[in-house]
Amino acid sequence: MSSDDNKSVLIVDDDPTIRKLISHHLSKNNFKIFVAKSAKEGFEHLNNQNINLVLCDVSMDEMDGYTFCQKVRGNENHRMIPFVFVTAKTTLEDKSKAMDVGGDDIITKPFDVEELLIKVRSLIHRSDIYKMYGVKKELGETFEKTSSKIVLIDDNDSLAKLFQYSLNREGFDCEIAVNGETGLQLIKSFHPDVIVSDISMPVMDGFRLRKILLEDPELKLIPFIFLSARGEEQDLLDGYELDITDYVVKTAGPKVIVAKVSAIIKSLNKERQKVISELHQAADVMRVKVVPENYPEFEKFSIKHWHVPYRGIPGGDFIDYLQLDENHFAVVLGDVMGKKWGAWYFAFAYAGYIRSALRSVLETGEIDSPGKILAKVNQAVYKDAKVSEVFATLSVLILDNKNMVLKYSGAGDLPLFYKNAYDGSVSKIKSDGMLLGFAEDNKFEDLIIELNLNDSFVVTTDGLIESWNAEEKQYGTKRLIELLSSTKVNEDLLTAIQKDFNAYTNEQYEDDLSVIILKAE
Repeated sequence: MSSDDNKSVLIVDDDPTIRKLISHHLSKNNFKIFVAKSAKEGFEHLNNQNINLVLCDVSMDEMDGYTFCQKVRGNENHRMIPFVFVTAKTTLEDKSKAMDVGGDDIITKPFDVEELLIKVRSLIHRSDIYKMYGVKKELGETFEKTSSKIVLIDDNDSLAKLFQYSLNREGFDCEIAVNGETGLQLIKSFHPDVIVSDISMPVMDGFRLRKILLEDPELKLIPFIFLSARGEEQDLLDGYELDITDYVVKTAGPKVIVAKVSAIIKSLNKERQKVISELHQAADVMRVKVVPENYPEFEKFSIKHWHVPYRGIPGGDFIDYLQLDENHFAVVLGDVMGKKWGAWYFAFAYAGYIRSALRSVLETGEIDSPGKILAKVNQAVYKDAKVSEVFATLSVLILDNKNMVLKYSGAGDLPLFYKNAYDGSVSKIKSDGMLLGFAEDNKFEDLIIELNLNDSFVVTTDGLIESWNAEEKQYGTKRLIELLSSTKVNEDLLTAIQKDFNAYTNEQYEDDLSVIILKAE
């Protein structure tokens, strides 16, 4: 079976011809297609279907694609779905706006079918990697000072509300459904820590619900308790054959349910805490760092960085510095596209490949080409069967203190933010390099910037841009640019970013946070 089978793509476009054309090509390649001619219909599909990627037009009646994307990104349940704009708009301003509102990519009409398929597959693959390592269910999530979530399913409304009241009173966040069908929808949207379900219900009974959950690689792992008015031996045996966690007879009362759920949550917490502790011990024993402890020194440049691992759990961001010769200095920032501990292991592999590529380039004398460094890293990653399954973004910069030049090349990374000291303007410098490991012959070009005294650059991963505040608004590139524009030449950019970001997010980080500040002095 193709890896594309059962992957669902939502096409939102008010042009029926475009909808049919895209649907035709994606269907031929085994994608499951949902179409909408408006944002309203798009939301209906997002709320009722398991959508893996959205392709959306920009110019539409009632609500344009930019606004639709912002609303999708503002919904916790849809925030991580890859979102691609398909539009005839080609200006740099249009492309920048598409990224600013939360888009992952943009395809220009008339589009090339192969380009469309490549981007759809790569973005869905990237999303699958995030899920694999738990972006929606972080390893340390149960240690937050928030309530564990319970879904309780029972067609007896009075009894369900009684159990819900008892669970909520004990500090849990319990939501209820009246049958297996509505319960399944609630489970997919609510992402509970424990499921409690009656057996005998209309529409869909508890046994059928459990069988459906067992077919889902993520949902089958959620602890499941059967709740029944019957305590017959056959029901017990049938339940445990479906790999349930426990079985409770309703007549046992609310206190027993609360005790069972509490015991399961405590057990989960202990296991996850054990994994985290062992991970930190491994890091200490290996004594390997993927982020330097101290700022490097290089004549005529100031180099600083800020790195915060998400909730203290080692993640996939890595920073490396290497002096190539007296006049050249390499700065590397990478982000492995898995989350937390899984990405952490791969971060070491990528850091090793980068150092190997740097040594290879040093031997050839081509030390001032970040594009050639990236090409060598990409080839090594592509040939590594294990590492190539986990994509990474990478920014490589070479500082030249003799000619006062910065050379930059990137692979699927965020743009550099350049503050010109002469006129105070801030601009984005974007590379066109694809994600590392996606293709063996990826091309990476060098971008060259001549430096003036006090020119500054901000290099960052998505942990800064894609963090949210209490009102569910992203920090975003627009806010960062406004902050950089308002800072004075002699002001410490790193301190300014730290203060503004922490105030905006109340220090509630969504991901690993990595920022590098470079300044010509």
